[in-house]
Amino acid sequence: PQTLDALRQPLETGDCMIARANHRVTYPARIQLVAAMNPCRCGMAGEPGYRCLRGERCRTDYQARISGPLLDRLDLRIEVPAVSASDLIRPDRAEKSADVALRVARARTIQRERFERLGATRATTNAHCAPSVIEEIAMPDAAGLSLLKDASEKLAFSARAYHRVLKVARTLADLDASETVGRIHLAEAISYRMSSERMA
Repeated sequence: PQTLDALRQPLETGDCMIARANHRVTYPARIQLVAAMNPCRCGMAGEPGYRCLRGERCRTDYQARISGPLLDRLDLRIEVPAVSASDLIRPDRAEKSADVALRVARARTIQRERFERLGATRATTNAHCAPSVIEEIAMPDAAGLSLLKDASEKLAFSARAYHRVLKVARTLADLDASETVGRIHLAEAISYRMSSERMA
């Protein structure tokens, strides 16, 4: 757990500071973290046809190894169920990788041009912009604002979580080539944060 918590600073600031005796050195460490974990120690929690021998305690003890502050810095959390043989046999209806790459490239262009217009030269993506900037560029429509307010209260969002939800929602809107951050974008962004409230 202590080693994992060392990721908090790079995820938050994009820097890694090493302090030894009377010296401090700061290195650039902007990272994109992709992580995976089992739902419990034995890996059987939630699996159809299986029963975890230690029950709910297995899940809660195992997931408690990830600290709340580290979880708060993870914007997209998705529970992935096991793939069955029948899933492998079904025809693939997923969006093609080339189409996804094209949408992402367009969204990155939209973001870069937006930040150039705003004079925010240090940011090139929504993920790296300041809280004051994201509040300006990701102001939701009325329905989205209502959803965000309700979710913030029910899920007790920290200020960090609130701004990160806005960043994800703004990015989803950019992927849809939508100028407005709508309720649908906020609902999806919030679902990524909710889906692993201790993965329960």
